[in-house]
Amino acid sequence: MKQTLTAKLKILPDQEDRQLLIDTMHAYTAACDFVSSHVFLFHDLSLSSLNRELYRAIRGRFGLRAQMAQSVLRTVVARYKAVLSGQHHWIRIRFNKPQMDLVWNRDYSLNRDRTLFSVGTLQGRIKVPFFAKGVDIDGRFGTAKLVYKHGRFFLHVPVTKELDEISAADVTNVVGIDRGIRFLAAAYDSEGRSTFFSGSAVKQKRAHYKALRITASARHSLRTTPRAPSSSWRI
Repeated sequence: MKQTLTAKLKILPDQEDRQLLIDTMHAYTAACDFVSSHVFLFHDLSLSSLNRELYRAIRGRFGLRAQMAQSVLRTVVARYKAVLSGQHHWIRIRFNKPQMDLVWNRDYSLNRDRTLFSVGTLQGRIKVPFFAKGVDIDGRFGTAKLVYKHGRFFLHVPVTKELDEISAADVTNVVGIDRGIRFLAAAYDSEGRSTFFSGSAVKQKRAHYKALRITASARHSLRTTPRAPSSSWRI
């Protein structure tokens, strides 16, 4: 039995490599938005058709390497198909968050001692250390996503592992978990035992920060709302 989990790894580039990654991610995002305009205009979701029409433009205009250009097309098509499957009508999808899809062994790889990731950029490959404490990365890697958030870089890597099949004889207890708001989670097993995890503390904290946001928004509105000019009358 195969199971795929996404390992979210924090990578640690130096200052020079950080800029290379940022530049590459911005180019990738801009290329996605460029392709999205074409897809929305012509309602074209055929990879072969988009490849004929836009591949050279993506390479020349945004400076992306061959595999990255192909990944741009796949990223945009997958996003449109996901949206259309849910609402069944066309909308213009915009790409503005810096991120990038990386194909295993083409755009990224792992060195032999499993301490450095080699990641492709506009200027070639760079090698970056990563932090993976408590994360199992033993398995077959898939297409990863490079994410930049709060000044830090993360590599979301799908890892597929081969697990032993489970038979009915191996199961001794079944536990069901239901998530909610009043209780964060309620668990019940096949032996009749139940456990509840209260959500009151989280609910109070959520209400506190909601009130702070409302107050901050009201203050900002007062500062930015222009005042009516005062008029003076002379007799």
